Amino acid sequence: MKTLVSLAVVAVAGIGSAFAQEGMRPEMSEFYDPKPPVVVPGVELAGGGFTAPSDAIILFDGKDLSAWENTNGGPAEWPVKDGVFTVDKSKGDIRTKEKFESFQLHIEWRIPENIHGEGQLRGNSGVYLQGMYEIQVLDSYNNPTYVNGQAGSVYKQSVPLANAMRKPGEWNVYDIIYTAPTFKEDGTYRTRPMVTLIQNGVVLQYNTVILGTTEYIGFPRTVKHGAGPILLQSHGDPSEPISYRNIWIRKM
Repeated sequence: MKTLVSLAVVAVAGIGSAFAQEGMRPEMSEFYDPKPPVVVPGVELAGGGFTAPSDAIILFDGKDLSAWENTNGGPAEWPVKDGVFTVDKSKGDIRTKEKFESFQLHIEWRIPENIHGEGQLRGNSGVYLQGMYEIQVLDSYNNPTYVNGQAGSVYKQSVPLANAMRKPGEWNVYDIIYTAPTFKEDGTYRTRPMVTLIQNGVVLQYNTVILGTTEYIGFPRTVKHGAGPILLQSHGDPSEPISYRNIWIRKM
């Protein structure tokens, strides 16, 4: 009986749908403006990653750190060599001079082949979205740690869906799609920040809601803010420093 009733409902729905479409022509549901802008895609690179598309803002092209500064406002002094820059732990964090809201970010990073240490003391760094929310960078290749602190986590909040690490000495690629938060007048979130993260072609975060600031000690806080920089962390662990290359961003 239930099956017959279900079939009857489907049949009635089909008749209604057909009736609603009567008199329609294909062009009635077509529109031609506004046209999406033409964007020339980047070129695939050996070892993973790809160059910037035509509408991207280049944050590092292998030449210098002119798009970056130290978090104290001085020049970014991490060393640049052979198209790559390497964390200098004595110089502190660096951030982009330009500030962003929602964006698509591409960044490539490499754990040194001779890395030592274990857990959080092995190739630790981080990519901070709007200078507030950390996407963890860490050597998670055969290196167990707390899972909401491994590579690809929203630090201390969201565990990645997979471990997609390449072994030390090889380049890892992060593609990050980020939606900036909005705030009420009282400083609380109207809409929370959201992130999708793909590492080396594997989805690690999918429309993940970020709960607030990514704290080392304690739980997320709500801090009202506007546009913010991309910040790269100079972590104080004793392991050999990691390197970055080919960084670009598209405003959304």
